[in-house]
Amino acid sequence: MDSDGRCPLPRGRHHLTREQVSASQRERLLQSMTEAVGEKGYTRTSVADVLKRAHVSRETFYEHFADKQECFLSAYQAAADRIVGVVHEALQSGDEPLMQRFERALSAYLRELAVDAAAARTFLLEIYAADPAAAVLRIGVQRRFVETVTGLLVEDERFRALPDPQFACRMLIGGVASLVTGKVAMGEHATLPGLCAPILAHVRSLLER
Repeated sequence: MDSDGRCPLPRGRHHLTREQVSASQRERLLQSMTEAVGEKGYTRTSVADVLKRAHVSRETFYEHFADKQECFLSAYQAAADRIVGVVHEALQSGDEPLMQRFERALSAYLRELAVDAAAARTFLLEIYAADPAAAVLRIGVQRRFVETVTGLLVEDERFRALPDPQFACRMLIGGVASLVTGKVAMGEHATLPGLCAPILAHVRSLLER
């Protein structure tokens, strides 16, 4: 393991396949892009910054990505998939009450962002610094959260009785995103888990009307 915590490929002869080497290089590039953007911002991050962190050559970079933007969008997608996966895993709970499952999923989401400041900034802020295609990608990810949470909340007949349950869920997810983004923008990502209690109280108020 090198000084920045990464595990570089072994030097000299090794028994890794070409596919394994390529996968390792790609993973290092995505992680390095996330870290560089989280520290410097998308517009100020260069391919050279990523190469320095990933310890790969410029030639290797362009074997994987056409340019900085493609690498950044891939890094964003990887972060999004990981965070969505964390939420889905937290919801796999069997017969536990709905609000207990929602609380666990929300807590997992907030903790995941709290422990990785670079990923949080990339996921919530810097995605809007790229071109419009990046914003479309972000909207698609948010839609995945809406679908997931709607699928959970509609199990409760009180939520189904709302005038427009899906719209209510879109407002809920949008509100959570705004609260979380504000914390990250202010450098307060470590305090994100503290949002769990007030968000839960609001959701309960919707169901208890």
